[in-house]
Amino acid sequence: MTQRREEHTFIPEPDLEGVSVDTLAVRAGQHRTSELEHSDAIFPTSSFVYGSAAQAAARFGGDEPGNIYSRFTNPTVKAFEERIAAMEGGDRAVATASGMAAILATCMALLQQGDHVVCSRGVFGTTNVLFQKYLAKFGVDTTFVGLTDMDGWRAAVTNRTRLLFIETPSNPLCEVADMTALAELAHANDALFVVDNCFCTPVLQRPFEYGADIVIHSATKYLDGQGRCLGGVVVGNNQLMEEVFGFLRSAGPTMSPFNAWIFHKGLETLPIRMRAHCENALQLARWLEQQPAVEKVYYAGLESHPQHQLARRQQDGFGGVLSFTVRGGQPEAWAFIDATRMVSITANLGDVKTTITHPGTTTHGRLSPEDKALAGITDNLIRVSVGVEALEDLKNDMRRGLQALET
Repeated sequence: MTQRREEHTFIPEPDLEGVSVDTLAVRAGQHRTSELEHSDAIFPTSSFVYGSAAQAAARFGGDEPGNIYSRFTNPTVKAFEERIAAMEGGDRAVATASGMAAILATCMALLQQGDHVVCSRGVFGTTNVLFQKYLAKFGVDTTFVGLTDMDGWRAAVTNRTRLLFIETPSNPLCEVADMTALAELAHANDALFVVDNCFCTPVLQRPFEYGADIVIHSATKYLDGQGRCLGGVVVGNNQLMEEVFGFLRSAGPTMSPFNAWIFHKGLETLPIRMRAHCENALQLARWLEQQPAVEKVYYAGLESHPQHQLARRQQDGFGGVLSFTVRGGQPEAWAFIDATRMVSITANLGDVKTTITHPGTTTHGRLSPEDKALAGITDNLIRVSVGVEALEDLKNDMRRGLQALET
């Protein structure tokens, strides 16, 4: 027997016009059911039912809005998409199964054989592999240039260029791109400007304000913040996102409702977490910079960073990821990492737990030696995603690494 609620209480939609990102993180994208829950419902269902065959036909044919099948329409996923789109300032978001799926979906939806991409060298190693190995199979060529080398970007653009792709700050050297200049270059050549905003999130940086056409996230990182789920998301205008959505509907690299619920709730604490990450990272970077065994620290919050002033203009904080080189080579870098006893040795980032990794043999391990050299991935480089533990405890653990270099 079907049960229905007898009472119908009208709860008005919140007025979010002009509110801050902090408020959007908590209030945007919430649609209460008839149960009037205060938190957010989760819809772990593969499909949806219809009142008649005619209604089913109307839904599948696009004549009636509503849920069809959870591969491409699910209320929980939609709630997450609406919240992150509001925070980034985009028209629409499309959630995917992972951050790499978000990049793949964007490229498959918007590129075709014969197109050309210009990509920063300072991207996640697997992003490099996706462009170099897999998209190349479909006739899409990619030219890699230094993130901050504007002359290199201008020289790389051709009449076939359809997309400029960057991460800023870069992974793992924390270089900062001039997004306004790159957006102008892209648009002057009828190309799209795509920014991976994983390191900063919309709390610290909103690329649409600097001319980006598409913003991409690995939701696995800071949007979740606790290393629980895999996911990604693409944000942009309605026209571009309809193309990405079409690929998702057909190819299926889809975010699950459960993961979407985790990310949706994770966004509520994102502003608080990002500021804590930033505070710890800045203090740890300054401390590392003073250590004799450390050759160089890469963090945009340091006054010694070459793009420090640009980062101050574009960002509301410097993020939670830093890298540094130790004196020596791979053996010394590994000795430092192995000597730690609190931080987690893992390649993930954006977690409340501090993580440490050796990029040359993990995140960028599949790059050729030549590509590593061009990207600045040296054998003595260590990357740290600074969590929210007590700063003194983090310093004490890093001291273990430094002491290992003295033996």
